[in-house]
Order: sequence, then C-alpha cells, then structure tokens
Amino acid sequence: MDDCSSESSLVTAAPHASFLQRTLERLSSTQCLQIRAEEAAPVAVIALQRYLSENEAEQLDSYDVTFTDGVWRAKCLLHPGLHDLVHTNTLRTGADVFISQCSYIYNERMLGHGYICIEQLRCQPGRSVVLPQIKDIRSLPVLVKHGMERSVMLQSDVPLQVSRKHYLSLWNNDDPEGDIWSPGYPSPEPVLDVSKITLLCHLESFFKPTWKSLPLLVKIIHKSRLRYYGKHGQKIDFPYQAYFEVADQSGIMSLVLWNELCPEYYQKLTVGTVLYLQNYTLKQSYSNRSHPQMDHHRMKTFNSEICLNPRNPASFITVISPKRVLPQWGLPEVAYHFVTRSELDSLSNNAACDVIGLVTYVGRIERVKNKATKGPEKYWTYRWIHAVDGTSDHPFILELFSSSQPDIFNHICPMTYLVCTQMRVCQVDGSLSYLTSSFETETFITGYHKGQPYVSDPKVKSFIHWTKTLKDNAVLEKTAVGGHYYYPHPPQKCLQAMADSSAQTLLVAVADLKTEMETLQYREHKRFAIQGQISAVRYTELQTREVPVVRHGGDPPSSAEQTARASLTSQSHEKIPAKRIQLREVTPSVQRDHSPAKRKAELQEERDSESDPEPLQDAERRPPLQLEDSDLLSWESSSWEKQQEEVTEHLCQGGLHRDSFHRGFTLDDKDVLLQWSNLQPAHWAPEQSPDTVPPADCPGYYQVTILGINKQIAVDAAFFPIVSTADPRAVGLPQDPHGNTMLSSLSSGFLCPLGDPASTSDMILPEPEEVLATARELEDVHVVCILDLCHLGVDRVEVVLSRVYRVTELRLNEEKWP
Repeated sequence: MDDCSSESSLVTAAPHASFLQRTLERLSSTQCLQIRAEEAAPVAVIALQRYLSENEAEQLDSYDVTFTDGVWRAKCLLHPGLHDLVHTNTLRTGADVFISQCSYIYNERMLGHGYICIEQLRCQPGRSVVLPQIKDIRSLPVLVKHGMERSVMLQSDVPLQVSRKHYLSLWNNDDPEGDIWSPGYPSPEPVLDVSKITLLCHLESFFKPTWKSLPLLVKIIHKSRLRYYGKHGQKIDFPYQAYFEVADQSGIMSLVLWNELCPEYYQKLTVGTVLYLQNYTLKQSYSNRSHPQMDHHRMKTFNSEICLNPRNPASFITVISPKRVLPQWGLPEVAYHFVTRSELDSLSNNAACDVIGLVTYVGRIERVKNKATKGPEKYWTYRWIHAVDGTSDHPFILELFSSSQPDIFNHICPMTYLVCTQMRVCQVDGSLSYLTSSFETETFITGYHKGQPYVSDPKVKSFIHWTKTLKDNAVLEKTAVGGHYYYPHPPQKCLQAMADSSAQTLLVAVADLKTEMETLQYREHKRFAIQGQISAVRYTELQTREVPVVRHGGDPPSSAEQTARASLTSQSHEKIPAKRIQLREVTPSVQRDHSPAKRKAELQEERDSESDPEPLQDAERRPPLQLEDSDLLSWESSSWEKQQEEVTEHLCQGGLHRDSFHRGFTLDDKDVLLQWSNLQPAHWAPEQSPDTVPPADCPGYYQVTILGINKQIAVDAAFFPIVSTADPRAVGLPQDPHGNTMLSSLSSGFLCPLGDPASTSDMILPEPEEVLATARELEDVHVVCILDLCHLGVDRVEVVLSRVYRVTELRLNEEKWP
C-alpha cells in the first residue's frame, strides 16, 4: 500500500466532472482500477466509521470511509492494509486524499449490494481544497452503482459489511455511536394497573421454574456506562449491556438492559426515571462486576438482578413521565453523597463520593489500552480536569473517563459547572489525593443540570451561592486547556519495584521502548522507566508567534517555519544567581542532534532555508530547529562523542510539539480550544475549519539524550520544568527547595521558587545556561528515567522526561527487581 505522502499537486475537479462518478463508471469494466496521478483529483473525507470486522483473520475492526468530491458522496470500505493510517490519525475527517487504487466488491450472499473498496490512497496534508466549496454536505447525492439501488447500506447509518448492524465509536467502545442511539420521541403511555405490582423484596423468593413475573414499579437511582462485549463468531447483532440500580420502598436491586434494548432505551433511562416493568427475568447478581457505593441511601440491597431482554421473553418497559408519578407509590428520593474539596482529604482510599466544582483546567483527551479485557482489544478515553468549589486552596483533581455521555465529555471546558457522581478516591503518598471515575460515574455540565435530582442537594445549593460571589475575569485568568499533563507526579523517592508488571511505571529495556514508540496509536498514552545515563542536554528557546491550530492532531495550515533565535548570552556560573526570564509564545519541536559536525551542517542548512520557507505541516514532521548559538546552551558528557560511534540506534523522533503546551482559556476561543483538545471526530462538520489557537507561555525546553545502560541505544526526551503556579502541572507537586542544578531540576520536575502570576513581584528564575553549567554532575551517573509517551497524530510522538532518579538513591525490592 502506498504510504501517505506530503508531496502532491492539487487538481480540482470541475463541478460537472465528478471524479467519484468517473471512477465508479470505470469500475464497471474492470475488477481493480489503478488511477494515474494525472487522472487523480482530491476527495475529502467526511466520515470515518468503525465496526467489528467480519473476518477475524484480517483485522479486529473494519472501517467505512465516506468521501466527497464536491458533487457526490461515496461510502467505501477501507482495505485492511490502510488501517494504520486511521490508527495514527493520518487518514482523518476534514482532510483531502488522492485515491490511487480501488476495486468493486459484490456481496455474493445478497442481491443488489456492492461497494467500492479503497486499496491505495495518499493523504494530502494541510487544509482541504474540496470542503470550502460545499455549502451543505447533506444535500449532495449518494453515489450508487447502476443496478445496486437496493444497497441501502450506502445511504444509511449501517456498515457496508452486512453481517454487522451498527457502528462503534471511533476511539473507544463505551460511547453510543450512530442514529440508532437517538432518544427519539416519548411513546404514548398506557394505562397502568399498579394493583398487581410486586415489591423488590419479594422477588428473591421467586426463583422457581414455574414462576411468572409480576409487574414492577421502580425508580432508577444509579446508571452505569455502556459495556460492549462483541467478539468474532458471535451471533448477537447488538452485543451491549448496561447496568442500573433501581429502588422501590422495600430496597435496591440491579437491573440489566441487554442487546437491542440498549440502543432503544439507554438514552431514555436516566437517574430519577420511574419505570413500569413487565416480562423480565431474574438471576443471581454477578459477583465480579463493580457496584456503586450506596450506603448513603440507607436501604437494603438485594443480591439479584432484573434482566430485560429483547426476546425469550421480550420485556416490556414503560417510562413514566414525572407528572404521572404519584406520592402513594412510595418510591424513594434519589440520594447523593456530595463532598467539598475541604472534606476530600478525610475520605479513605477508594471511597465513593459525588462532587460539584467550577472547572479551571481541562486536559486533552487521551487513550489508554484496557489490558484486562478478554474480548477485542479496546481503548478507554479519559481526560484530566481541575475544578474548584471555594472550600480549599486546592482544586479537585479529576481523572475522568468517558461515561457513555460523549456530548458532555467532549464539551467540558473551563468556567462550566461540573458534577461528577460515584467518583473514587485515590490517595497519593506525599501529594494531593485525586478522584477517578468508576463504572457508575455520570457527569453533567452547564446546560444539563436542569431537572437533575441533585439540584436540591444542600451542598449543590451552597456551591451555586459561592459562584455568585465570583468575578468572571478573575477566574478566567486562572484557567487553561490541553497540553501534556499526568497525575500523580512521580514520587520524590522511588520506592516501588518497577520491574513488576503490576507496577504503575514499568521498567523496560530501551529496545522495548523503541517498539512501544512505533506501535503507539493516536492519543495513546504510556509511561515507562528506563535505565541509563544522561549523555547530552540542549536547551531550545521558543520564540513568540501565533500558532496555527492543528485540529485533533491533524496537519496545520501552510505557513512559513521560522528558525529559533538565540538570545541568552550571559556567563555560566557554578552557583546559580536568580534572574528574570520573559515568558514567550511557543514554536515547539524536537531537535535532531547527533555529532557536532552534523549539527553544524544542519544549522547551515537551516540558515540557507530561511529565504525559502516551508509549509508548517512539513516542518512539524521534522525534528525541531536548533539555536544558532547552540554551544552556549548545551552540555555533553566527556565520553559522548566516542560513545556515539558505538551507538547502534538513536531514537530522536520523539519530543515536544505544539500540542504539548497548555493554552490559556478565553470564552472567545472556546470552540477552537475544545476541538483542539478533543479527539478527531468521526464526522466532518463545517465548524471544523482550521483556526488559530491562542498563545501559550513557555520560554523553552531541554532536550535530554539518554544513553541506555548497555550503551547500544540512545533516546531523546524533552524536559520542560514547571516554572509557575499557573502551570496546571504544578497542582499537587511537592515543592521541596533545591539548588536549581540540572540534576536537582530533573529529579524534582521544577525550578524553584515557582513564580506566582498573582504576585506583584517579577518571576525569578535561573537562566538556562546557568542551569546547564551544573550539568557536569550528570557525568557517568547511573539513572532511572521516567518517560511519558503520547501519540499526537500522524508521525508525532511526544516523549517527555518526567523525572530522573539516581540508582544509588533507589530502594530496590530484591525479590522483584531483575
């Protein structure tokens, strides 16, 4: 398969000459069509949809891609050999591609059904030339081959491979995807006969072969996220499951919604909803599943599950509107366990609580592989959030996983009121506790609070009263979005056995790190530890300029790449005096570095190219530019020059990128920042048009070269120390004073003292060359380095050096350490 190239000449098809239509006509006379470059025209990707593949031998997933040439829309199957382009977000919605080979596939088991299979294509970086010409994408007709008009899959929201009935969310399995999940209109409510209902407390005595279910009248008090359990060889069209906790006057019992009933009812069933249930079945509760903590309800919990099935028997579910709910039914009120930030530290580890806060920081959405799953490999999506409630100087630190509420999860932004239920406490030695999602967590933001049962909770009312005392401008100054962020911080002293596979940070060989970097998928985050020694450090100053946004990790609009400039010329000193440093806007990238001779050659090449600027998207694919006066801002160990001759591989493709730096939040830039920090959407919308992301404050970063302990492989990583309390990474950071040497900065993750934007005094920081003047203490020191890896899209891998430990300071576990 052709690799996606950045080199092409754009050929725009005339409105009356549709490239897609010509291609389909030519496929009538040939099985496989190869399209020459002079015949090609750009087509834009407007939808990218994932589902479980029919053939387990090929891939776990299949992808349908919908293209447009401005005249027609065409839904096509993506050949498995091109799936990696999706996994790295190289092939993405809103971008143009050039199709170079395709075929037409007929369904041999169904009359009148066939589709185009895309076998080779080339991705075009930069802005689409097709989409700006389209006023209404839905008005474009769908391209169908003559005689295949019965192929409704081409025109509806179902997969082309007909054995699959629904699409999956593009980046996880937890979110509902497609029109089948729409809540729809409320159905007419029948007349209810509540005289024959039974109570939950009576059900556990009904486990008999001849038992016939009696109607139930219950209220939903908890709702879990969706669980997808699809796998190859399964004969279930909609393999979904959703748990609810329901209650009546006698107690609480679990309710399970199965298969086809999930798309029909999951969106309609919310906490506080009253249900009239018929034709259900009972079974013993599954012991290994997670349960919400419900002690605050002060009600008996039964060890049975109510199962609602689409057939055998077909359950009947009636959703009763609130105005028809009668007090004499005796249904309990929904209870919550809200805690304030000042109360959080008194809770035990893994305790459940509900929180409400004003959001001040929203991290980018990242993905982590679910290693525990026994079905098809899947990813969880999550983001870090800070929220304040006025009861503490510290915010809530929230690790929020997707909870099958994509419309809410993707719109969490600073200045919104956020409610999270059933969060679990995670205690951190020597730092602030944080809260993480449970399977039963639900989230709500401004615009979704109306009608929720928690609005009458006293602590919610107290929070709302506090927010009325705030001034928006004062809060906005303390808000941020996106950038590299990970919590909890690595401990000041490393006490765990990192060789243990259950450890939070796994110790790996440098060769394994290379494999991990090469197999990372879009926005996937991993943390590793490696052994070695630091052989070189170079400081890269970042200059002030506006940064074009790269939506969801895509390529930015074309613009000239500017070379970094050297402006730090002060002398180096062993004892570091405090100096002021001006924060600047960023042009992040990663420097190449190898031998001094090669660096000088690269510098000359960069100077020569200044008069011939390259598109920014091409520049971003390269390692970053170096400083002209780089010798003043670098250090190398005395043995590094010789060791480079023996190094078999230097992993220098990772580092920092524009998406690595958080941005200040403003209401005017809200939509831009949300799209920038969210994942690439499955469907293109006109509001995805590229824009300019607001400036970021970062003076520069250190590129650190780590030589593996066996001196065969070297890896470059970026270290950008925390310098201000305004940095979201400063929250919960242990701030023990240190000497601002290179080693102490790497060991602590920050320069001290941290600047405070609210203070009237200037920020006092050491100059980079003064920090580098102390780097000789790194000479031949055996260290363990904590690295955070995140794939930012296309070929950009973020490699951040989060912490360095001297091996002599580690407390090793002899039983688990290799």
